[in-house]
Amino acid sequence: MTETIRAIVARDNDGRVSGQVEELSLDQLPDEDVLVGIDYSTLNYKDGLAVSGKGKICRSLPMVCGIDLAGSVLESRSKDYKPGDRVLVNGYGLSEKFWGGYAQQQRLKPEWLVPVPTGLSNEQAMAIGTAGYTAMLCVQAIQDADVTPDAGPVVVTGASGGVGSVAVMLLAQLGYAVTAVTGKAEGAEFLKGLGAAATLSRDELARQSKPLEKETWAAAVDTVGSSTLATVLAQTRYEGIVTACGLAGGFDLPTTVMPFILRGVTLRGVDSVMASQQRRRRAWAGLGELVDAAVLGTIYRVEPLSRVPELANEIVAGNIKGRVVIDVNG
Repeated sequence: MTETIRAIVARDNDGRVSGQVEELSLDQLPDEDVLVGIDYSTLNYKDGLAVSGKGKICRSLPMVCGIDLAGSVLESRSKDYKPGDRVLVNGYGLSEKFWGGYAQQQRLKPEWLVPVPTGLSNEQAMAIGTAGYTAMLCVQAIQDADVTPDAGPVVVTGASGGVGSVAVMLLAQLGYAVTAVTGKAEGAEFLKGLGAAATLSRDELARQSKPLEKETWAAAVDTVGSSTLATVLAQTRYEGIVTACGLAGGFDLPTTVMPFILRGVTLRGVDSVMASQQRRRRAWAGLGELVDAAVLGTIYRVEPLSRVPELANEIVAGNIKGRVVIDVNG
């Protein structure tokens, strides 16, 4: 076991918070019950905000960034985990209140850990990451609402991003006819490769909508919010469901009550950060069963820890397509 590790640490540099690669000693890690040797983390929009300092994510400093991690237990004071167990963590305030996954090792609370599904490698688990786990929570909410593939098309907004791309892949695998919405001109071919039956330009939904429009969607996964979400709601079919998990387009919602009281539409908020262990394990079990490794391989790339500061700026600028896995030892 190494005495020092590399990590991305956010600090206040002359009034501006940013994260850079540093060396830490093991005794600087938090005093938690499980020490995990991390293999991979991942790059999410929130990570980009934390590392670049373009968003107030870190609530205390210094902070080891990274909201995701996958690796193996090295030491444990918990009866639930033993050395060698493969585990992952998503959310729970990592990179905000607690030191996170951009490190070669981390000490963590046992109640945060989820076993990596048998069918997935640690790299694949992080290719899925919080984005894919959030997508699975949305898909399961649609299933729980009894919206079956024969009910009609399902729309996914922000489909070229991390959550959206995995949502497209999962819904297509389950037999839904997916319309993928993207603002990237080159995105259509990529999304159809994931199983999208059709694509739609972002501008067709990111507009002021009427209170009710033509009934089109049986269900939706929305990662955008604002006017896009309002338009999706106005177009959702009678007793359809819209799952909302993001605000890339804004946190406002310029809509009316009419989709809800005249069409019985359900707007289901999906939070991945503090979801219960029961919901997490169900989602990851579903991912282990559903994810096609060959298709998953087309939506991510692996980058070393040293590139995280550069990549953080890219994802905040909207220049990342698909998923980026971070090899913390590479």
